[in-house]
Amino acid sequence: MLVQRLGAPSDFDPLLERARDARIVMLGEATHGSHDYYRLRGELTRRLIAEGGFSFVAVEGDWPDCDRVHRSVTADPDAAVEPRAALERFERWPTWMWANAEVARFCRWLREWNGQRPEPERVGFHGLDVYSLWESMQAIFDYLGEEAPGTLDAAQDAYRCFEPYGRRIEEYGAASRFVSARCEDEVVCLLARIREHAASDGADAFSAWQNAEVVTGAERYYRAMVGGGPESWNVRDHHMADTLDRLLDRYGPGARGVVWAHNTHIGDARATDMAADGMVNLGQLARDRYGRDDVVLVGFGSHRGTVVAAPHWGSPAEKMIVPPAREGSVERRLHDLLPEQAVLVFGGADQPDWVTEPLDHRAIGVVYNPSSESWGNYQPTRLGERYDGFVWCDEATALDPLPARGARGELETYPAGV
Repeated sequence: MLVQRLGAPSDFDPLLERARDARIVMLGEATHGSHDYYRLRGELTRRLIAEGGFSFVAVEGDWPDCDRVHRSVTADPDAAVEPRAALERFERWPTWMWANAEVARFCRWLREWNGQRPEPERVGFHGLDVYSLWESMQAIFDYLGEEAPGTLDAAQDAYRCFEPYGRRIEEYGAASRFVSARCEDEVVCLLARIREHAASDGADAFSAWQNAEVVTGAERYYRAMVGGGPESWNVRDHHMADTLDRLLDRYGPGARGVVWAHNTHIGDARATDMAADGMVNLGQLARDRYGRDDVVLVGFGSHRGTVVAAPHWGSPAEKMIVPPAREGSVERRLHDLLPEQAVLVFGGADQPDWVTEPLDHRAIGVVYNPSSESWGNYQPTRLGERYDGFVWCDEATALDPLPARGARGELETYPAGV
């Protein structure tokens, strides 16, 4: 194991060396609301793009919202000139995950970087998540209305099937326990029709295909959610992994991707208690599909600080105090051993016991109650198996949300809010 104090961008060199030949680098976060994670993740990603030739950034966000950002950073003539304007259009709660000043700064850099390159070499920005059923349906209507109006019937059938549930799409999940209420056939038909057109080249055709995949994934997700347990989580992470696969294919031979998502998604589930609960995640699936040498998983963590989160699902975001990590946790051990900021690269035979043995590892979602630290927010983890590297910030500070429009949100994910 190698430990490097962080102070300058060059201090990431050991981690960049580990990622030099990887096809996928996943960069995590222990919260969805800490400035330091987003800032350091942005620094790492800029170097991966500039020095490693990575092709795109894929985030734990909705495809339609992120597609507007993608069009801005790649200088589409019909898109916003300033990426911040695209980020401020995010509507689904919790908007601050991506509509924040830290992401806006990174996207502004990415637009400037892309502006110096020919269109085929520009680096994209895409969403991996499964939630945007209605937004993706609307995007499909817009695309078919322009490109293939004769195929609108399949989209209309799918829309009519979901329409009785309106924005309360979770009610579809409850109704789907009765076979006659399911929309599965309609969305499969829609996906098949869109795939026919996606065979033609072009960003719009690919985006329409991905929106149809989102509708299909969302239908499965809401049906699984009713049953409780891990299945809806697994549907969601399989969808994100499949989207990543499609992006790598879309960008062509030699394509390389950077993923931004919560530690709970990118850290291999088999090194936690998630596996015993029947759960898989994005990092595990990527390792299985591409091999451990081609996938680098990087976790993030801190001992204390502040965070942007909400006390209840759907409520306004607040700046909250993150108390010191509890005794016996990864974070308490790192607080005792490491400087204020450091990067760890795992590997070799001389790893200490706190890297190889299970210790509690903190995870904070978009819903957070600091008083629950005594019993919640921690997951048993073998750190050196879950990640290939780890970025440490002893004290992390809250990020700066943009004034986004959002108020709508989905039901809480399993486990809560990550």
